[in-house]
Amino acid sequence: MRPRWTVVTLAAALAAALLPAGAAQASPASPAGGGHKVRCVFTPTPDNPPAKPVRPPRSKARAHGEVDVVLVTNFGPVAIRMNRGNAPCAVHNFASLTRQRFYDRTRCWRLTNSKRLGVLQCGDIYEAEKGGPGYKFDDELTGKETYPRGTVAMGNWGPDTNGSQFFLVHSRADIPPAYTVLGKVTWGLPVLDRIVKGGIIPGPNGPEDGEPAKPVKIHRVFVRG
Repeated sequence: MRPRWTVVTLAAALAAALLPAGAAQASPASPAGGGHKVRCVFTPTPDNPPAKPVRPPRSKARAHGEVDVVLVTNFGPVAIRMNRGNAPCAVHNFASLTRQRFYDRTRCWRLTNSKRLGVLQCGDIYEAEKGGPGYKFDDELTGKETYPRGTVAMGNWGPDTNGSQFFLVHSRADIPPAYTVLGKVTWGLPVLDRIVKGGIIPGPNGPEDGEPAKPVKIHRVFVRG
């Protein structure tokens, strides 16, 4: 039986989740400093209108500092530390969608668990690959990206088609450096392990790639930074 997340236990979990990995007594990261900003271009996608009423982010994004995010799921909370220095526009976009509550009351529709790819894909509103924010933006890549366990990255439908989709690597992702890295899980990897243990409903790509056998629900997403 999964634990029931009461207000008290959830508050304690969120407090712990916002700490840096391996630093249970450390203070949360300070707000990002500096005034340097970059310009981001968010292009409307009329063929794929917004699945929820949201606005594109402002065109200027801070280029330094970190953003803490907590996904509150029915399996437990997962904390993520995002780095603006790696992907200022992608982090800016994620924070904007979170503050507009785009990710609240959504599902993670795809789970993979093969020798090559072990990820949980979220951010689509209707089903896997369907239901975005009504716009897209460019990749932020160096060509040297890797995706070890705990990595959180943007999903896409090809080059420069980022929107709301993202994935969390629960084991490994031996994939080309074609996905913008948002950050990494700092607390809650056992939550991902429990999701994987629940199994997969076989999909068109085989028994190791499909919808989670036990639905994964994102109740709420919190962001700070």
